[in-house]
Amino acid sequence: MPSDPVQALAQEPVDHRFKGLPPDAEHAGLTVGQLAAQQRNLYTGGFTTPVLTLDADALNHNLAALGTYAERHGLAFAPHGKTCMAPQLFHRQLAHGAWGITAAVPHQARVYRAFGIQRIFLANELVDAAALRWVAAELAADPGFRFVCYVDSVRGVELMDRALQGRPQRVEVVVELGAGEGARTGARSDDDCRAVADAVARVDTLRLVGVAGYEAEVPGAEPESVHAYLRRLTSLAVEFDKAGRFADAGEIVVSAGGSAWFDAVADVFAELPELSRPTLKLLRSGAYVSHDHGWYTRLTPFNRIPEEGGLRPAFRLWAQVVSRPSPTQAFVNAGKRDIAYDLGLPEVELVRNPLDGAGGAERPAPGVRVVKLSDQHTWLETDSADDLNVGDWVALGMSHPCTIFEKWPLIPVVEADGTVGDYVRTFF
Repeated sequence: MPSDPVQALAQEPVDHRFKGLPPDAEHAGLTVGQLAAQQRNLYTGGFTTPVLTLDADALNHNLAALGTYAERHGLAFAPHGKTCMAPQLFHRQLAHGAWGITAAVPHQARVYRAFGIQRIFLANELVDAAALRWVAAELAADPGFRFVCYVDSVRGVELMDRALQGRPQRVEVVVELGAGEGARTGARSDDDCRAVADAVARVDTLRLVGVAGYEAEVPGAEPESVHAYLRRLTSLAVEFDKAGRFADAGEIVVSAGGSAWFDAVADVFAELPELSRPTLKLLRSGAYVSHDHGWYTRLTPFNRIPEEGGLRPAFRLWAQVVSRPSPTQAFVNAGKRDIAYDLGLPEVELVRNPLDGAGGAERPAPGVRVVKLSDQHTWLETDSADDLNVGDWVALGMSHPCTIFEKWPLIPVVEADGTVGDYVRTFF
């Protein structure tokens, strides 16, 4: 048994937990690693529909693209792991230069630690006493582990301090500046941030190391207002540094950056003057790893800065036509249980006729549209009775990586020729 927990994922048996995998692999008692070693073809190798896939080339491209972008702009990078919750992808992100992995809730941090992640940035105020005690125990047990989380209220600081009493390690925190009234979390005003920083200074269980925020929550976000918010954030960092609030910090952390405005983060963080200590300018974009066919295709900053690179949609969900009740209507065997739909309906990308040999030739389907989702069916509207036949495989492109990954615990990674050479395990 491998000592590396990521490598150990290959020893999991192929069984009923994993949708879309070949039934004969389970009957043969294969592990995930043994199935990967067989290099089966997605279309002829016994996979069942629906099946979600990741495009190997697009995945490689995206991992390199944002790692290169961050390095080019002098940014550290802690991609938000809640997007994929896939330890294999975390370690590939680290291999492409990521500083660590961002989490939103304690469960995610526990998954990260189970798979050896040594730096975790938790982008939320953490006031759960049991979770704080777990963090303190992890810090005590592993001197190489670093954990940073938000604080955004005096009450939160008090609750953290109470939970951490008697623990030898101080927990590093950053003050979260809210993006304005009607936005999500974060202290709403600079004075509120100062009050939170004062509260941290009064306790001996926490260490203030920086400031952070999330620019996509700026009401009516557009370039001018996003840049203005980020400049408030960096100004707060400068003010706190001059006031000696980071006196106990080894380095000063200034963090922002989702997947829609990382170009603005790069612009404003480049303006940050030299501070009294080394500065970790930390970007947290996460959706880039798979990108998508809708929401982030429209929002990615690479649309504004195409000369800096670009991302490719890596997801494709293959479903099969199981009913063709009229010339203008068809149904495939995937629905809300399988498909992300919170940011728009999926789009039909391709069709394959499995009777054409070698899994069928792919063809576009411009006359086929998704009009509705049921739990286990996608409703398709067609322009012609010849657009689709019962048995055809239909490829769907979807929006919002976070709600795509979460529906699939094991995802085949497919090469351009249809070969499945790897499988990505998720933990939601």
